[in-house]
Amino acid sequence: MPALFVAGAGTDVGKTFVGAQLIRALIGRGVAVEALKPVVSGFDPDDWALSDPGQLLAALGRPLTAETLQAISPWRYAAPLSPDMAARLEGRAVDCAATIAWCRARIAARPEALTLVEGAGGVMSPVDEATTGLDLMAGIGAPLVLVGGSYLGAISHVLTAIEAVRARGLTLKAVVVSESEAAGAPLDETVAAIGRLARLSPVIAAPRGMADLGWREALADAVN
Repeated sequence: MPALFVAGAGTDVGKTFVGAQLIRALIGRGVAVEALKPVVSGFDPDDWALSDPGQLLAALGRPLTAETLQAISPWRYAAPLSPDMAARLEGRAVDCAATIAWCRARIAARPEALTLVEGAGGVMSPVDEATTGLDLMAGIGAPLVLVGGSYLGAISHVLTAIEAVRARGLTLKAVVVSESEAAGAPLDETVAAIGRLARLSPVIAAPRGMADLGWREALADAVN
């Protein structure tokens, strides 16, 4: 199954920004791309153009309709909490096994495309009462891109996530350090420290904003 999982070392580190830019870079190279954000919390059904699925649909060049939304994000919850907590507030429950099965079926349905699957929260964020994002990744079985930030403490969070991913035998294609708004350390030094301590390449620096997007080509090279 041709797929790639976009995982986060934490919450709000830039997974969707990185995933959307990677989609654009791949499409620019003539690669057929699909995107899935199976579970999303903090979702406002009345204003979702800038939500995670909204940004992914825009990157794919698809209209923002109820049908296109449902096709990539079937499990949506209002509260900005981990999926299990957000679902519980609505009297619902997330089923990690069902989510894995849905993702695998969607990936298999488009064997000609590279399907990006974006997780919710960090690697160890709960999905349901018994599983985490790591279980979701392992169940789908796709190689992954790990996205971290450059805030104070981000190096530890990224290295911990790398160890967790490696312990489950998952393939790590690249790490992207997405520059945090309140950066606690220089971006380049953060990238260098992660690469050195994790004995990993590539570790790619993604500066904030849209002015410098050269990094996305390096990421496309790493995954394609």
